[in-house]
Amino acid sequence: MENALIETIYGSTQGLKPSQTKELKRLYQQRLPQDCLTTPEFAQRLAAISTEIQENVCAYVNRRGQVIRVGVGSPRQTQIPPLELPRYGAERLCGIRCIATNLKPDPPHTASLTAMVIQRLDALVTLNLTGEGFQRRGGGATGYVGDTYYSHLIPQTERNGSKPIYWMLSPPLSLDVLSDQNFLELVEGLEEEFRREYIALEVDEDRDRVAIIGLQTQQMSDRAFNNGLMELERLVDTAGGEAVRVLSQKRTQPHPQTVVGAGKVEEIALAVQTVGATLAVFDRDLSPAQARNLERKIGVRVVDRTEVILDIFAQRAQSRAGKLQVELAQLEYMLPRLTGRGLAMSRLGGGIGTRGPGETKLETERRAIQRRLTRLQREVNELQAHRSRLRQKRQNRDVPSVAIVGYTNAGKSTLLNAMTNAEVYAEDRLFATLDPTTRRLTVNDPEMGKPFHLLLTDTVGFIHELPPALVDAFRATLEEVTEADALLHLVDLSHPAWESHIRSVRQILGEMPSVPGPILLVFNKLDCTDSETLTKAKEEYPNALFIGACDRIGLETLRQKLVRLVQL
Repeated sequence: MENALIETIYGSTQGLKPSQTKELKRLYQQRLPQDCLTTPEFAQRLAAISTEIQENVCAYVNRRGQVIRVGVGSPRQTQIPPLELPRYGAERLCGIRCIATNLKPDPPHTASLTAMVIQRLDALVTLNLTGEGFQRRGGGATGYVGDTYYSHLIPQTERNGSKPIYWMLSPPLSLDVLSDQNFLELVEGLEEEFRREYIALEVDEDRDRVAIIGLQTQQMSDRAFNNGLMELERLVDTAGGEAVRVLSQKRTQPHPQTVVGAGKVEEIALAVQTVGATLAVFDRDLSPAQARNLERKIGVRVVDRTEVILDIFAQRAQSRAGKLQVELAQLEYMLPRLTGRGLAMSRLGGGIGTRGPGETKLETERRAIQRRLTRLQREVNELQAHRSRLRQKRQNRDVPSVAIVGYTNAGKSTLLNAMTNAEVYAEDRLFATLDPTTRRLTVNDPEMGKPFHLLLTDTVGFIHELPPALVDAFRATLEEVTEADALLHLVDLSHPAWESHIRSVRQILGEMPSVPGPILLVFNKLDCTDSETLTKAKEEYPNALFIGACDRIGLETLRQKLVRLVQL
């Protein structure tokens, strides 16, 4: 079985005679000197086989000189799937070179050179064949090697106008000159340059280097699309990643298999290799099949916007309740996507309790997740009941409550701290708050002649297209919103997409089973807002309040307004 696997012939094998297949398999027994790109003998043998079958042939050789893959077709058609290649990052090559025949007397095609970059090959050797050659035993002429070329990656991507150049291509060389090239010296020099460039980038190895990919459909305006990409960059940063490349494409609708078109997938794969990205993040939800197809073609992990948000929630959850709800959301999201996790989920399980009658590891994992989901759902229901009892106690004491809602990073926690002298964690990052916090607010009401008490609750921030799994998992948290006597809708007026944020929050509130009224609209961050935006907001929302929570601007007016709000 092992020998059969080692001697697999890849690419276009249909129509090959058994004797031709046998000749191709014998290439696996060849061994090249470590310091040569190829030898005349090996090149001529490839030429003979290629002419015999009238197809291009590719042999992939490691640095020990062993042939590890043989394919029929071009380097593009026979390339090693990126996920099967060793991943060394942007400072190394993969340790494999491709020696390819070319039946046409042309330089290597761009598609072949692109395949070299995507695989991060040590080199691509192209052997152009001619129709004239020596007589083979049994009659018939075999081709021999004419012009040859070698190409390799260049450490610093250059540009020819607007088009990037990823490789160096040699002029036509004779086979003898090509064979005299010192391969090891070439590769070691290249990798030294790659390492210097990598170090100059000041790469933080603890952070994912992320390529962000956006798809703009006909329904999206340029402004909305660009705001979405900017938000995704912030989400990636909050999750602990570093956005090193942003790519986008316009299509009438997403490609059913890869979201973006085949050309853009290739561009993404090139970008991932050249910038040393370790993760690709798409700005929309991916189906399990789409994620699987993209990973195979790009060669790094592929996640969508929802997974980034779930990861942030997993990092930020502090309380037991928050951790429970995050795990519930992650498992609900993961369950239908287990089939996209590759071969690891398709093997038979091993060990006591996993060897059911024909049960695969995928089925075992799915069953374990279902059990865990049932248990978590029960615990979240208990948490929901506990919080309901606490709210009932507060209501019995006739203390009105106001929930602060708004888009993530609108300044809700900062406002709670400024209004109640609380010490809630606040930071200029998305989803800094996950667990609801309630504090008592005392307001001196001149009309009543005595202090007025109300409860102010900081809630989790909303976001455009909040993942459904999070809405369900956080229903206990969001009940702080539905059970409040009134809502304070806080808006970051300094954000360029503040109008879109208002619509997103209103849409999410409208999808809740019950939302209290009234709702007070409050614009925050006056100190960071330009006069034109402020004027526009005042014209469109004449009944709104305008504050600066950090500088405590307008807070006394807000306190009095909240008293009137809960007395309605």
